[in-house]
Amino acid sequence: MSQRAQSNYIPALTGVRAMAAYLVFISHFAYVFDEKFPHSVQRFFNEFHIGVTIFFVLSGFLIAFRYFDSFKLSKEWFLQYLKNRVARIYPMYALLTIGAFIAYHFTQNQTVTDGQNPVVMFFMNIVFLRGFFDQFKFTGIAQGWSLTVEECFYFSAPFIFLIATKYKKFYIQPIAVTGLGVSLVLIFSHFNWFGFFGNFTFMMLYTFLGRCFEFFAGIQLALIVRKQKLDGSSKKKFTYLGFFLIFFCVWIMSTLTIPQGYEAGLHNLWGIVTNNYFLAISITIFFYGLLTETTLLKKFLAHPFIELLGKSSYIFYLIHLGYMYNFIHHLMNNLNDYVFELYDKWGVDWHSPFEYDSLNLLYAFIVLNIISITLFKLIEEPLNHYIRKSDFLVKHKAVREKSIV
Repeated sequence: MSQRAQSNYIPALTGVRAMAAYLVFISHFAYVFDEKFPHSVQRFFNEFHIGVTIFFVLSGFLIAFRYFDSFKLSKEWFLQYLKNRVARIYPMYALLTIGAFIAYHFTQNQTVTDGQNPVVMFFMNIVFLRGFFDQFKFTGIAQGWSLTVEECFYFSAPFIFLIATKYKKFYIQPIAVTGLGVSLVLIFSHFNWFGFFGNFTFMMLYTFLGRCFEFFAGIQLALIVRKQKLDGSSKKKFTYLGFFLIFFCVWIMSTLTIPQGYEAGLHNLWGIVTNNYFLAISITIFFYGLLTETTLLKKFLAHPFIELLGKSSYIFYLIHLGYMYNFIHHLMNNLNDYVFELYDKWGVDWHSPFEYDSLNLLYAFIVLNIISITLFKLIEEPLNHYIRKSDFLVKHKAVREKSIV
């Protein structure tokens, strides 16, 4: 990595990863808030899937920030680039996906395979193919559909940079990419091939072709700030303006009519426009503030503990829904039964600390974070460093670097 990228490492952007993962966590369990709050609160929290958009904009920024000025489409450069991407994303995804299918063997939870051949579905998950099919997008690790989107961006990024620099065609690219997605839907919506680009909602929300603008917004931010000195001296208020606009977009989506068969205002046409475009711009403004200003929010996100949560947030994101959470939830139910058995034995009529869904969700959140940090320290980080220093794909060169991605 260049000296510029090293000196411009922004810990707050790592802290943002934790914020994004936790927003997604809340969105998946928003129903808990319907117990004691108005339904509008549950609708608002239900749109916290925006954490995924935060991840996408952040990926676009980080990849462009690190590679835009140094990329070249030589075999060695491309292999080194792919090696870094594999080291960062693949080991934990592969291990946790294997875990999901092992859990399926014992539980026969049909959400893992959608009732299909488990060997075929395992292959489609392990190589990210399931993300191209509407019917299979939530198989394996359900939230892992977003990694298919990420991988498509990783493969596309060098060519995006090439077209932007050699042909000066940056702004037309997201239009062309989305246009390709529209064309595929127009073609394949007439076939019943497990929902392969089967409808516009799927294409716009669950594929790179539909969500490319979020990555391009991040790239554009990198192009704007790459020549600036990011010393936090700006006195403008982009951080808080962007933060407000992010949750204003959430509010807009929470007021939209949810189409039949879907779960959130996100799936409304205006929800798609708000999430994929207005929200992406709002996040970009927020990131620009974090990069150029010094605020209390930036200091909080850059705190070493929050930074650690950010580093382990990838694992948290992969385990917060699915077999790991199900195991914790099952454990909570067993503990609740055990506590009431003790109360019966003691002849008392007390409340159990495990009888409330909201408290159990908090316990699960804490346990999931402990597991995430442990797996990060013991497995993810060592494997990341090992692959980067290995001769996998390309012979390792002993270069000291501090990675921000």
